[in-house]
Amino acid sequence: MKVTKYPSSVWRNPIHFIAFGFGTGTSRVAPGTCGTLVAIPLFILLQDQTILMYLFYVIVLFFFGIWICAVTSRDLGMEDHPGIVIDEITGFLLAMTASPPGWLWIVCGFLLFRLFDIWKPWPIHVIDRKLGGGLGIMLDDVVAGLFAMMVLQLMTIIFSG
Repeated sequence: MKVTKYPSSVWRNPIHFIAFGFGTGTSRVAPGTCGTLVAIPLFILLQDQTILMYLFYVIVLFFFGIWICAVTSRDLGMEDHPGIVIDEITGFLLAMTASPPGWLWIVCGFLLFRLFDIWKPWPIHVIDRKLGGGLGIMLDDVVAGLFAMMVLQLMTIIFSG
């Protein structure tokens, strides 16, 4: 579904502002991709954490995201508005778990995550269509992030080993 109008509440309501990826979800072109770009500086800030701390932050963001998506969807009266991109941010951060340092890996993780998020292979498309609410909005992107993480880790083994 193409949405051409974005709610002005994105700029007034802090919950909507976060759900819309600090406003990037208001992009008329590829809001999910624009929202995923927000995750890159967040990843750079978090990449030096221990794996347990990194995963802790991603898990907290996941559960916080469920609530944010549920509230924003309810407020907007629309399930999974395309401007809600906190799910893309979380999915990309999950995709980058334990990735090697460097821009090449960030670009690969970004492209892999966007591929799985857009393509939605099984079971992602099932989750996307069957599961509603904040959990449904978040979970399909988290699974896309898991798929991207697995491929990225395989690439790490192949190209670094």
